[in-house]
Amino acid sequence: MQNFQDKPSLSADKPNFEFIALMASLMSIVALAIDMLLPAIPNIGETIGNTDPKDGQLFVTMIFLGLGLGQLFFGPLSDQYGRKPMVYAGFVVFGIASFICLLAPNLEVMVMGRILQGIGLSSHRTIAISIIRDMYKGDYMARVMSFVTAFFILVPVVAPALGKVILDNFNWQTIFYIHLMLAALLWIWFWKRQVETLRPEYKIKFSLGTFIEGAQEMFRYSETVAFTLISGLVTGSFLVYLSSAQHIFEDQYGLRDAFPYLFAALAVSIGTSTFTNGTMVLRFGMRNLSFAATLAFSCIALLYVLLFWNSSNPNVMILVAFLFVQFFCLGFMWGNFRSIAMEPIGHIAGIGAAINGFISTMISVPIASWIGSYIEDTALPLFVGLAICGFLSVGIFLIARRKRVVTV
Repeated sequence: MQNFQDKPSLSADKPNFEFIALMASLMSIVALAIDMLLPAIPNIGETIGNTDPKDGQLFVTMIFLGLGLGQLFFGPLSDQYGRKPMVYAGFVVFGIASFICLLAPNLEVMVMGRILQGIGLSSHRTIAISIIRDMYKGDYMARVMSFVTAFFILVPVVAPALGKVILDNFNWQTIFYIHLMLAALLWIWFWKRQVETLRPEYKIKFSLGTFIEGAQEMFRYSETVAFTLISGLVTGSFLVYLSSAQHIFEDQYGLRDAFPYLFAALAVSIGTSTFTNGTMVLRFGMRNLSFAATLAFSCIALLYVLLFWNSSNPNVMILVAFLFVQFFCLGFMWGNFRSIAMEPIGHIAGIGAAINGFISTMISVPIASWIGSYIEDTALPLFVGLAICGFLSVGIFLIARRKRVVTV
């Protein structure tokens, strides 16, 4: 049986700007592949002969399905072969998938291409987290994750507007070509500047048995399991917004030209709070900050439901105000959730990140698909989903906190 032992972090030094920027870029290519395409969803639908807004949501949710599936392979393989080779493999898969999307004649092929894109991109997200865990741990890891996520959030700020500019001057296919060009530049940067962070003595040969043992090791830690579930619930509720934002702002409110800027304003909210979390987490602790934010996140969604139950959409500025405050809470949640979940399993960071990401994604995609199917004439179902997922997360958080106190 594989002997899993605690693995120390490689560095006690503060991360430099380039390291944070590179890790953020690895994760940002995921956001770029999603958010830059949002203004083009109706155009893609017309090209492939499908204009149903609910089917358009599949262009977003299915890439997340691929992200979840791919992590099961890239994470464990990175524990055997190292972090860098798996990132290279992910670039190759992403490139092939992008050409499938470009040549897609119908919805089914486009969805298949998006799933495959997600599988390729899963290596970037999973390996970035593994590299950070190789280098840092505890609240300091949460601090690094916060700054990485803050840079990462800059992409949703500009991506939809950039997508619209490209769409207005060229066509939706150009967006995919730009994805490929940026991915190639990132590949060169990563190849030249990032060292391998997995020490030879910590390499774990990949096999089904090793994967099962790694999963069993991960499930030994109740806090890891709890925050994996919470990540899935919160990500699922946010994915409802991400997949339906174009439909809500463009179709329900008739704001097609303003949509990229409204989307950017909400992304700024998340980015601002994420950066703030990075400056506060060492003082207040990742658990305290994330719990307060999760509770506020849930209550804000519930307030919207109570105010606008059985009524039409409010003024768009009221909707944006609610979402802005709610998404501000997310900046204190995502990075901290992942850091809390990963903290006890640094010795199996690749497998741990893979299983963590897979489970949370497999929770989030059905949630997004189910709740998203109810979003037709108003945004109310979005907030119902945010409230339900939020309060379930609060309940799991309290159970995990009680168990941790008892264990300590």
